[in-house]
Amino acid sequence: MGVGSRSSKTFKPKKNIPEGSHQYELLKHAEATLGSGNLRMAVILPEGEDLNEWVAVNTVDFFNQINMLYGTITDFCTEESCPVMSAGPKYEYHWADGTNIKKPIKCSAPKYIDYLMTWVQDQLDDETLFPSKIGVPFPKNFMSVAKTILKRLFRVYAHIYHQHFDPVIQLQEEAHLNTSFKHFIFFVQEFNLIDRKELAPLQELIEKLTSKDR
Repeated sequence: MGVGSRSSKTFKPKKNIPEGSHQYELLKHAEATLGSGNLRMAVILPEGEDLNEWVAVNTVDFFNQINMLYGTITDFCTEESCPVMSAGPKYEYHWADGTNIKKPIKCSAPKYIDYLMTWVQDQLDDETLFPSKIGVPFPKNFMSVAKTILKRLFRVYAHIYHQHFDPVIQLQEEAHLNTSFKHFIFFVQEFNLIDRKELAPLQELIEKLTSKDR
């Protein structure tokens, strides 16, 4: 995805995959397949590759994409405009991470997304969860951690679509947002990583974006 003239402001620092590592090669493979324009094909596990590693590389990539997309609209997502973290009138999210904040708290969208992205960043930086060195095994609970990360990242997409789509159009980010989200959805569908009920806030959009590629 070329950045072009797009604002390079990210919400949190970009998470880099070390150059020369096997994960970097996987990321390059993913980018090359994406370049073909066929997102369904781009998410398929490359032959002979480890599923955990493929999920890890793509999770880092989605974090970076959402980080950049949200970074473009932070001026519009404020305590005043978004006093609660919602995705339309029917869906409201309260934050808990199970360690620092055990009981879910109601907070503004910018606060929630800050908690969420900081939490994701901490998981991605944890070498015991996301090992970057060759030969270091992934932990047994890796897939459940990845599922929680992706479930939470989905909520940022849902919030942007429901509450901030007008600024996205004004900033001419619509195609970028749609492509990123479509790639994300194909990925989580391919490996069954997010429960259908969690995707409900954007179900109509998901059907619209994915129906052309069935």
